[in-house]
Order: sequence, then C-alpha cells, then structure tokens
Amino acid sequence: MSKEMSREERLAAQLRANLKRRKVQARAMAGREGEASESPDLPKLDGEG
Repeated sequence: MSKEMSREERLAAQLRANLKRRKVQARAMAGREGEASESPDLPKLDGEG
C-alpha cells in the first residue's frame, strides 16, 4: 500500500508542476498579446487629450 501512496504522491506532484508550467505559459502568451494591442508607454499626439 505504501507503493500506491508514493505513486499517487508522485502523480499529484507532477500534475501540480504541469499546472504551474501551463499557468506561466498562459500568462506569458497573454502578456505578449497585451503588448501588441495596448501601448500605454507611447506618448500622446499633439491633437489628443
């Protein structure tokens, strides 16, 4: 039974690590999309607000 628990613990740890990797990847992709669509660091033109 201890082998079953250690196997389950290993699988759970792998699932957690995979979830963290996927979250980081999703944030990175969302950040890249946000950079392309929004540019808050650009100066305003003379005619704008």
